[in-house]
Amino acid sequence: MAWTWRFERSDGTEVQPAVEPEEFTTQGDAESWVGENWKDLKDGGADQVVLFEDDAKIYGPMSLHAEDAAQG
Repeated sequence: MAWTWRFERSDGTEVQPAVEPEEFTTQGDAESWVGENWKDLKDGGADQVVLFEDDAKIYGPMSLHAEDAAQG
């Protein structure tokens, strides 16, 4: 199984990430990576992320903007 992120603008269009992710073997590894890189991803043009396990959507979109997360 592979865990992957999809990087999107706020309107849901996919964008290339500013930091290229690796392939993750666990959900925890994927979440730790996005936790460490969210600022660079946001600064690079991504507004939100969606987590997938293989082709199955696990959750998201999750905002990369701290002000949105604080309200949510």
